[in-house]
Amino acid sequence: MSLFVIVLFLVLAFLGMPLAFSLGVSALAGLWLAGFDAAVLAPRLLNAVNSFPLMSIPLFMIAGELMLKGGIMERLVEFANAFIGRVRGGLAQVTILSGAGLASVSGAAVADASALSSTLVPSLRQQYGLGFSTGIVAAAANLGPIIPPSGAMIVYAFMAGSSVSVGGMFMSGVVPGLILFVSFMVLCWFIAWKRDYPLAGTPVSLANILHQTRRSFVVFLMPVIVIGGIVGGIFTPTEGAAVGVCYALFLGFFVTRKLELGHLPEVLLGAAKTSAMVGAMIAFASTVTFLFTIDLLPMKLAGLLQGLTDDPFLFLCLIAVMLLVVGMFLESNAAYIMLVPLFHPIAMQYGLDPLHFGFLFVLNLVIGMLTPPVGVVLFVVCGITGVKMGELVRESWPFIATMYAVLVLCMVFPGLVTWLPERLGY
Repeated sequence: MSLFVIVLFLVLAFLGMPLAFSLGVSALAGLWLAGFDAAVLAPRLLNAVNSFPLMSIPLFMIAGELMLKGGIMERLVEFANAFIGRVRGGLAQVTILSGAGLASVSGAAVADASALSSTLVPSLRQQYGLGFSTGIVAAAANLGPIIPPSGAMIVYAFMAGSSVSVGGMFMSGVVPGLILFVSFMVLCWFIAWKRDYPLAGTPVSLANILHQTRRSFVVFLMPVIVIGGIVGGIFTPTEGAAVGVCYALFLGFFVTRKLELGHLPEVLLGAAKTSAMVGAMIAFASTVTFLFTIDLLPMKLAGLLQGLTDDPFLFLCLIAVMLLVVGMFLESNAAYIMLVPLFHPIAMQYGLDPLHFGFLFVLNLVIGMLTPPVGVVLFVVCGITGVKMGELVRESWPFIATMYAVLVLCMVFPGLVTWLPERLGY
């Protein structure tokens, strides 16, 4: 039955049916094959999405979009430029620093890619050409799901169940996110030095740093309030997301004064569309997971993997290779929803730390957002800038290789992921 459901899903997805409906048809066919009454489908779908924590996904999306509409990008760019100044590859490093700052308030690679492409690519293109400029933007946008808050980590924590908390997942990404950020900065400097790109930017001055820090303080106060409140137990992730929305509205209307009432319908509609897509996939995937469970697929899969190796590190390597392939062909939200309920329990049987495995799982699929043929960040950047896919992929490979290097580093040294969550009680 499990094989039938999997094959039917792949066939329907390959034929172009939306992933949520491919899951739904496969689930219905699996129920029929297993002898269940189709009437059990509706209450199972409802129970899957009747969840308070799931509300944090659209709320964080709304908060991020409101911050972008409210003029956050201009302040982030000016803040980054004040610190980096006139160095080799300076504008490229400003883009990476702006991407990291944007990640701390949005948590979504697609939104970050859209904002960075439309804002920074025209200036980048004048110095570096279109190819390298778009590669920098794609890499900077991919910091979004790694540096908290992260929509991907919320989905993972929800699908993994009570053994993983959203706050713990957020904190697991802090140290690796900083390592990746610094690595990208060094890589930009190296490429600019190797290609002999000209110096750019204004010289660093203490007065300008203080001025831009004062202007940007209100922007960076948002992640401090929201993530600090979640980690400190002041409010739940959903309540924290709602606080973020309120703060973004205050910032846009009364501080930057660039947010308009006319922006709200577009923001709300975009959040509703994405939430509906994710919610539909979660609902239908819950039925598929139910079918897998009664078919004992997790136990069979665990037995197969443990028959191949009883070494936790080799298990992580197998999962990394599998997710490399999955990330190339499957949209990341669908991968979380379908695969986390299968592999998270198996990772626990290997004695792996749930936060360590969860972060590696997320990072694997985040890298997939930069790899063809289904790298969603690549499509967004190409659509906005007009760069050819082949040129963008060619310029993105150094950043993809860097992300894989950080992935391996986190696999070999789990403390890079687990140290901060453990210190905070997760």
